[in-house]
Amino acid sequence: MASIAASRIAALNRLRCNIFQTSYNPESIRTGAKYLRARLKGPSLINYYPQEINMSTFIKGFPDEGLVDLDEEQRLQDIIDKKKRGKGTPRKARTPQESRRNKKRR
Repeated sequence: MASIAASRIAALNRLRCNIFQTSYNPESIRTGAKYLRARLKGPSLINYYPQEINMSTFIKGFPDEGLVDLDEEQRLQDIIDKKKRGKGTPRKARTPQESRRNKKRR
């Protein structure tokens, strides 16, 4: 039997890869194709863990029921109390003259 030349086998592999739309890699260089072909794990993880339902999303979903989120009400009351004591967030400068950067001496 006659052996087939390596160049003819390489040409056959190149043609086969072209026909079946696979990557031609004669040097066997790592391409990461195994990981790119693998199934994505994100959707499976999302389906594994149950969707978290908290009171704020539940109340926003049913605004006509008149439900009150006590944690949000407490947060808003704390903000009001801080503003009364002068501990609230600073006002945003509307003009360059109001900015703190211009008030500093150079």
